[in-house]
Amino acid sequence: MTYLEWFEAHGAKHAALLARLEAAGMTQEAIIDYFDFENMRHVEPDFCPLYAQNVKCHETESLNCYFCACPHFRFDDAGMGVEEGATRYSRCAIDAPEGRSYRFETSIHQDCSHCLIPHRRAFIAARFDPLWSRAMAASLPSGRS
Repeated sequence: MTYLEWFEAHGAKHAALLARLEAAGMTQEAIIDYFDFENMRHVEPDFCPLYAQNVKCHETESLNCYFCACPHFRFDDAGMGVEEGATRYSRCAIDAPEGRSYRFETSIHQDCSHCLIPHRRAFIAARFDPLWSRAMAASLPSGRS
């Protein structure tokens, strides 16, 4: 699966869930609470493949899954450029110190596994948009929206 395919599939899944939560009359605060890992793994076990295994993508006591991907994550399946003979496919727009690059033989990908920025309640509340795809639009390759 490409980055773009995942982005589009997750955006559709997120939109369907938000439509359900909004139809139930949930407030923004209640929706953010709903996306807590411990809640989601019980009430939305199919939303993330890790929920069924009770495994978090980030090691932290409190994990909010509203931004499954980070609004600072940038990707381009066609490549963002070549660095020391390898094509970079993703990066962090703010160069978060917790982020790293993972290099394969001919490709470089952003490793966000140690970064908790998008999983903090204050970050989510400040950037909340019921349409995840709109909140994440800057992640898309140039020329896409």
